[in-house]
Amino acid sequence: MRELLIRAEAALGAVPAALPLLALRVALAVPFYRSGLTKWDGFLQLSGGARYLFTQEFKLHILGAEYAYPAPILSAHLAGIAEIVLPILLVLGLGTRFAALALLVMTAVIQITVPEGWANFHLPWAAMALTLMCFGGGRLALDTLLFGDAARARPRGMPSV
Repeated sequence: MRELLIRAEAALGAVPAALPLLALRVALAVPFYRSGLTKWDGFLQLSGGARYLFTQEFKLHILGAEYAYPAPILSAHLAGIAEIVLPILLVLGLGTRFAALALLVMTAVIQITVPEGWANFHLPWAAMALTLMCFGGGRLALDTLLFGDAARARPRGMPSV
């Protein structure tokens, strides 16, 4: 039984890191891209729903108080653009670490806007973004095609994938 467990663990450990990194890129991209689609009624034409949410509904919950979004229409435009562009970059694996960092920052803003979403949404998004920031997009990413092993470089003392 012990040998069977050792072989099974070795087989699981042999899965190329590129596959879960690709899965993480897609998994993180999908909810942001879908959200981005709801913010537009046409090319750079903000939807009425997005306008309403950013001007009326969304509040920043900071230290027990609620604050209106600063420049809500500009914030809606920037969020909508980011929610379309960043997921596309992630899926392509282009600028993966930077796209993941930007989505981590967006997740933090979403967290202080909708604090009750932390366990079901924000925590997994943050975990995925942090993983992609640390390990990059993997071998199945344009970063690797364009920049080779430099795209997968790790700080000294950190394992490479």
